[in-house]
Amino acid sequence: MCGIVGYIGNKQAQPILLQGLRRLEYRGYDSAGLALWHDQCISRVRAVGKIERLAKKLKDQEIPGSMGIAHTRWATHGGVTEQNAHPHMALQGTLMLAHNGIIENYREIREKLGKDVSLTSETDSEVLAHLIGTHYNGDLRHAVMAALKHVRGTYGLVVMHVDHPDCIIGARMGSPLVVGVGEEEYFIASDATPILPYTKRVVYLDDGEIVELTREGIQTFTLADEVITKCVEEIEWDDEQAQKQGFDHFMLKEIHDQPQVFEDAIRGRLDMEEGTAHLGGLNMTEEEMRRVNRIILIACGTASYAGMVGKYAFERLSGIPTEVDVASEFRYRDPIIDENTLVFAISQSGETADTLAAIREAKRKGAFVRGIVNVVGSTIARETDGGTYIHAGPELAVASTKAYTNMVAVLLLYALQFGRSRRMTIATGQRFVRALQEIPQKMQMILDRKDTIFAIAEKYKDIPSCFFLGRGVNYVVALEGSLKLKEITYIHSEAYPGGEMKHGPIALLSPTFPVFAVMTKNQLYEKMRSNVEEIRARKAPLILVVTDGDDSAKEFTDDIMYVPPTMELLEPLLNTISLQLLAYYMAVSLDRDVDRPRNLAKSVTVE
Repeated sequence: MCGIVGYIGNKQAQPILLQGLRRLEYRGYDSAGLALWHDQCISRVRAVGKIERLAKKLKDQEIPGSMGIAHTRWATHGGVTEQNAHPHMALQGTLMLAHNGIIENYREIREKLGKDVSLTSETDSEVLAHLIGTHYNGDLRHAVMAALKHVRGTYGLVVMHVDHPDCIIGARMGSPLVVGVGEEEYFIASDATPILPYTKRVVYLDDGEIVELTREGIQTFTLADEVITKCVEEIEWDDEQAQKQGFDHFMLKEIHDQPQVFEDAIRGRLDMEEGTAHLGGLNMTEEEMRRVNRIILIACGTASYAGMVGKYAFERLSGIPTEVDVASEFRYRDPIIDENTLVFAISQSGETADTLAAIREAKRKGAFVRGIVNVVGSTIARETDGGTYIHAGPELAVASTKAYTNMVAVLLLYALQFGRSRRMTIATGQRFVRALQEIPQKMQMILDRKDTIFAIAEKYKDIPSCFFLGRGVNYVVALEGSLKLKEITYIHSEAYPGGEMKHGPIALLSPTFPVFAVMTKNQLYEKMRSNVEEIRARKAPLILVVTDGDDSAKEFTDDIMYVPPTMELLEPLLNTISLQLLAYYMAVSLDRDVDRPRNLAKSVTVE
């Protein structure tokens, strides 16, 4: 996993590569390195820890050269050591490779390489470098092609050789690679973020493709060495969108982005007159929509919680039975799917390995498969038969905030569209549309109350463990709030439906065990209030999310986060923001690395 950057052109490569690695820090990593071609040789520098350690090493030995590759590693095979950091070398240091992914048959390859090959690391990636080396006879591209025919697993890789001062080879299978097309210079990276400062013109590689970058241009091939014509696309984001814009952290900026990006998600997709939504990317006729008798939402992590909100919306608005599957488990339960099943794959990056594997299984079984992603040109966007971009803009903090909100937004629009095509009246649809249009203003109201949330965060920052509770659609809010707290504060937390508390978890309650509960005014308010009474009886501290005007909540606690009222299905769009801010301020108070939490990667491209 993690980040690759490559450059070939007329500028000094070292600062471009270092800056590119910094822009990939949000993906999570534990070591970094780069290799540069200069003076008929290749120099490699690697370091464990933050990129600044690598930069410090390079400060003492600035390396010239206008071609190079760089990498940030997140350990999979082998520990966090300099020897395991990329790039890896073969052929006595004349060949360099940086690799994302996992080579599943690396042990088998290692045995075939024999004792003549001496490994210096514990990684599968170094084995791949040596495999390419055994096929090298002067033609680097064909050596990579030949080697990859023996590989099982996933890879996004870049390779350079000392005898080819004008060539970088890239290849992709299951791990993303993007080529940037500049003015007499070319870039290759795991995503567009490192490329944006230099060009917005990109080419997205597909699985099974190899690209050759030279100073004159790029050429793409299949593994069978057939030439492919690729389209150059324009990135919608600009570099300014990917910066902090005065906020202390990307996560805080992205939390504050939500009113605007929510408007971007629904803009042009609502029809007040008909009380419905129109998402053209669905690519289904009215007849095909009526044929759908089951919906499956597949995703991982935060995206799966967005899917759970979608389940409530689809079943309540359209009456279609809906399931949510964790993508990593989907294939292994042998799901029952037919041509009347609609599958939505939800992923911020559009590259999540488990979700990709799940959609391929769904397509094999004949389902309608659609994507809900944030990244234009991503693999899920290309491999599904339609879908919708969530238009959240670049999300660089590892913990997802605005992408979650916009995933929920798009799922609500789909549920509205299916509901109006089946059983929802125009009047109900119009009320729903009106409520959606009010959401950005109400989001801003919550953001304007951040001082209250900061005070609560300061009060509870040192807790060792806690619960999050909610009922109905707010159970999903509890799950997402608990995940955010775990991700960026490292505080242990669990989430439960309010009614499940008394079936075991209540044993943990004590005066030192806080409970964060969502008790907003909806059809389950009285039920949730009863659960809160049970918690108060055990003298556990309570922190409540409640609807504006609910003064009776003060009976239970002084620690209250108020949110504006809205329709019940839309409550996650508001209630979650309070818990995002809570987790953020607790993490800052604990001096955590908010944007890059330990052990986490933004885009999980291995299973």
